Amino acid sequence: MPHPIVHTGLVRALAAAAALAVVGHAQAQAPTPIKVSYQISYWALPIYIATEKNWWAEVGLKPEFVVYPAGAQQIAGAASKSWDVGGTGSPPAVLGSQRYDIITVGLTNDESATNAVMARKDKIAAIKADPAKELKGQQILLSPNSTGEYATMACLKKWGLQRTDVNIVPLAPAQLVSAYTGGNGMLAGTWAPNTYTLNEQIGAEVICSGKDAGAMVPGALVARREFAKESPETVAKFLAIYLRAVSFEKNNKAEFMTMLRKFFDANGIKLKDNYLQTEMDRPIFPLDEQLKLMSRASGKSTVDNAFEALSGYLKAVGTITDVPDPKSFITDDYMKLIDKTPALKTFANKTN
Repeated sequence: MPHPIVHTGLVRALAAAAALAVVGHAQAQAPTPIKVSYQISYWALPIYIATEKNWWAEVGLKPEFVVYPAGAQQIAGAASKSWDVGGTGSPPAVLGSQRYDIITVGLTNDESATNAVMARKDKIAAIKADPAKELKGQQILLSPNSTGEYATMACLKKWGLQRTDVNIVPLAPAQLVSAYTGGNGMLAGTWAPNTYTLNEQIGAEVICSGKDAGAMVPGALVARREFAKESPETVAKFLAIYLRAVSFEKNNKAEFMTMLRKFFDANGIKLKDNYLQTEMDRPIFPLDEQLKLMSRASGKSTVDNAFEALSGYLKAVGTITDVPDPKSFITDDYMKLIDKTPALKTFANKTN
């Protein structure tokens, strides 16, 4: 599927087909095809930036973009080898590891603050005063097996409620927004930019986020295990491109906001500057931080713990039967490969 938003950048990338296949190499060769999957979300911005700036050609990759509306469809696409690498939410990453042999090779961002439970403005005071009384038996709109659902379950626990205390209405993300703005449901558990849309259209406000409830919600950089084993350098190059964009975002705030606005606008998402700033405030991780978060030098890594907690939730709601060992599907091998390859490491750490 062609990239839905970046045509000029992709044209430049294809025009540079004779670019160097490895950063710093003097001998040009044909670029390596790679299928990159994602959803229209904040954490896909590095892919947009890399395409706009033609960074794919600099490391000898020729990307094909495959865009999905949500994680369930995305991970299912791995079965038919519709994509090789990409970004997704943490629940799809766990489910993908169990069903389609998908591995997690890094983090896109920390989404804890932007996965949240929305409440109608006139209900917030009463819910905060007595959540059990106000919410028992009420409808909560959720997208199944999503980070929004995970954050919502953590918030219910914080309020002293069980999943069985409320009436869960499962909806796809777009349907959820339409239903909630149409007056259905007491609460809506979702993520940005849906949260901004609900705030803008009906004045709904965040009543509890994953961060508020102590649930880290990591976004995952993923790969098909088979592809990663066959083409480790290609996976490392993809990650280096992503990380270079992360470094760019952290060091060029004005252009960061401009490109984020362009990315969302091109996909029909119109956000005010305050919403864009909230997106930009999400924690993102360059190479050195990725390595620290994924390090098992002192036992389980920060990433291991976050995914293990999430897997516990997925088991509790019956989505998976067992909590997988994080070591079975999370690996820092490809981040380490970048770190051990001087030219690729330099590329990944560039700030422009």
